[in-house]
Amino acid sequence: MEYGSVGGGNSGGGGGDHDPSDPQRRKKRYHRHTALQIQKLESMFKECPHPDEKQRLQLSRELGLAPRQIKFWFQNRRTQMKAQHERADNSALRAENDKIRCENIAIREALKNVICPSCGGPPVTEDSYFDEHKLRMENVQLKEELDRVSSIAAKYVGRPISQLPPVQPFHFSSLDLSMGNFGGQGIGGPSLDLDLIPTSSNLAFQPPVISDMDKSLMTDVAANAMEELLRLLQTNEPLWMKSSADGRDVLNLDTYQRIFPRAMSHLKNPNVRIEASRDSGVVIMNGVALVDMFMDSNKWVESFPTMVSVAKTIEVISSGMLGSHSGSLQLMYEELQVLSPLVPTREFCILRYCQQIEQGLWAIVSVSYDIPQFASQFRCHRLPSGCLIQDMPNGYSKVTWVEHVEIEDKTTTHQLYRDLIHSGMAFGAERWLATLQRMCERVACQMVSSNSTRDLGGVIPSPEGKRSMMKLAQRMVSSFCSSISTSNSHRWSTLSGLHDVGVRVTLHKSTDPGQPNGVVLSAATTFSLPVSPQNVFSFFKDERTRPQWDVLSSGNAVQEVAHITNGSHPGNCISVLRAYNTSQNNMLILQESCVDSSGSLVVYCPVDLPAINIAMSGEDPSYIPLLPSGFTISPDGRPDQGDGASTSSNTQGSTARLSGSLITVAFQILVSSLPSAKLNLESVNTVNNLIGTTVQQIKAAMNCPSS
Repeated sequence: MEYGSVGGGNSGGGGGDHDPSDPQRRKKRYHRHTALQIQKLESMFKECPHPDEKQRLQLSRELGLAPRQIKFWFQNRRTQMKAQHERADNSALRAENDKIRCENIAIREALKNVICPSCGGPPVTEDSYFDEHKLRMENVQLKEELDRVSSIAAKYVGRPISQLPPVQPFHFSSLDLSMGNFGGQGIGGPSLDLDLIPTSSNLAFQPPVISDMDKSLMTDVAANAMEELLRLLQTNEPLWMKSSADGRDVLNLDTYQRIFPRAMSHLKNPNVRIEASRDSGVVIMNGVALVDMFMDSNKWVESFPTMVSVAKTIEVISSGMLGSHSGSLQLMYEELQVLSPLVPTREFCILRYCQQIEQGLWAIVSVSYDIPQFASQFRCHRLPSGCLIQDMPNGYSKVTWVEHVEIEDKTTTHQLYRDLIHSGMAFGAERWLATLQRMCERVACQMVSSNSTRDLGGVIPSPEGKRSMMKLAQRMVSSFCSSISTSNSHRWSTLSGLHDVGVRVTLHKSTDPGQPNGVVLSAATTFSLPVSPQNVFSFFKDERTRPQWDVLSSGNAVQEVAHITNGSHPGNCISVLRAYNTSQNNMLILQESCVDSSGSLVVYCPVDLPAINIAMSGEDPSYIPLLPSGFTISPDGRPDQGDGASTSSNTQGSTARLSGSLITVAFQILVSSLPSAKLNLESVNTVNNLIGTTVQQIKAAMNCPSS
């Protein structure tokens, strides 16, 4: 015979789907759980209100109850908790309703005796009262909205919104920079105002007020998203189809909408499109460490500096089980980027939810969740996306990743990046996974304590020195990626004259530790080359060809005096370079190069000898000032139509034929060590010449036309 029980353990029916009037039903013997059983069930319910089948079987064995009894107990307990919450909410609403009713009565009585002071007219009528009451309610709502917006803006600006000019959500100190014709440089035209942007560390959010009802809704949204993600991760045809062009997984939208029906009316907008991708691979990091990385917003940014420009945890809805992230639910804000000033960042307010499926198997889902202060500015909506992490032997993990996003293209994508972005490669699962594999290899190399003479050449004396140098280089790369971001903390202005894209420049006030204090001018441009990304990366990485593009080296060759391997690919490394035949013997170049199937980076920065010695000795390098410059290289996203000279091999061994590369060149210059300094035309002219000359030399070295 099968039994059931109510949530508190008193008594209850079995299946729950029989007619109560059934005579057989009335004859059933009711079962009362023991106090020990109820205590154990209540304890488990607090940790996990929705136990899976494995957990129910474990409880069944421990308590001597049938799995069906366990299932019914949890169902009844959840129903009981929901009823309690509803009763509490109803009580609060009744109290609020009574309060409002009393206020209405008081106002109505007061209005009966109101006389117009100018005409001495009679009291207002009932209709007039309701019209006035409606206006008062609207005024209260508008005032609350204004206060909320003002508070948010004040957080960004650092002073009350009332002090700002009208229709200006941010305040920037004008530098009144007027640009004329610079003679031969092709930089002419109307005046250009460059605004001083505060350092990005000032970026702050007004925490939303989240009620218990909101949290309950968020929990339901996250649970439904997790269920959908697991289907997307584990189902192949007909939900996912293999692309005949490159073998990538392509989502069958018709099948998807049949399996996961939802209101799709907004898709009638011709500017809305879907990007969906799935990929899997092995990474050299255990599952627990990966989960910790994904659920910590600071580690999330550090691990994906080339993809995540901003990430903040707005609210922790649930902290999960003790000692584990399973059940953890967070409301987060993040901005995703492509490393070029031509591509705007994608902003999301998301729920991120982690669930341990079984021992050694985790799932993490991210899904958009709109809150009022952010919803109006977003043009991207993340449908259930995330990954499945499965532990493997020897500290490795298998990761299967799904990205699924709706994009509203309010502005036209720049023609250089149209193919890369619309193909889904720019923000797709393949790029996430390739970056994760490379960063996990970097972490593994950092943990190795052995001193390899091939890597260190005897210059770096200890494993601590190696880790300090890797930490310094990681901060350099992160700073470089941040300098060319199109995040809200940057506002780019365009200088004409170089080519159809032009040079983009921005100013920011640098006050963070590890950066030179003062005003920093960042300048960047993007151009395309009909050369494979691998060949372009090899050109930048080769010490022998450096004088062909490094205009700051004055044609002098460089020598590598220290080398640290960062991964299995020989291009992933950190180098300390010394220039030959130069008067600056006290200055070295710190350089890190990174490459994976999604693209590559070469980032470098001049560092004086005493600072390098501090890092090499193993001391904390956090306060060594860095002002990095460098290059980003990515495929252009177009299939190769030529002789196949351009070929890309990803980490999984598959081959994609690509016709060319997109290259972003970026430099940073300390304009002045005074935070209030004015920018002069000479600095703008210098950085524009620097980038223009660099681009021309690269094209000449690669035998490409200069136009």
